[in-house]
Amino acid sequence: MMHLDTSVLIDALTGPRRSMPALRRIVADGVRVAVSSLVFYEWRRGPRTAAELAIEAALLAPEAMIAFGPEEAALAATLYGRVSRPRGREIDLAIAACALRQGASLWALNTRDFSDIPDLALHRP
Repeated sequence: MMHLDTSVLIDALTGPRRSMPALRRIVADGVRVAVSSLVFYEWRRGPRTAAELAIEAALLAPEAMIAFGPEEAALAATLYGRVSRPRGREIDLAIAACALRQGASLWALNTRDFSDIPDLALHRP
């Protein structure tokens, strides 16, 4: 399973869609793609076109939405205490916690924001 960060959704589904070819390959290879509810929130709060929302709906089935619940919150709080400079990274830590709880890798374009999170496997296409 692979979780997508908001940066990947934006890069794959908007503008020139630079990450779309890599995302298509991942899906074609049978990798289950998911997003945390936090990523879904970040994605949806931006202005989205009807075409972008149609691609989102085709890519992200309801079961691909991973809730940020009590276990994820506890893990995110633990991560907050373990990484350097956690302030301002709360959402990234919560996104990472969702991926970790699912045993998933995380594909993010801003890998520096996630590189010091213990046990988090970062996807690098």
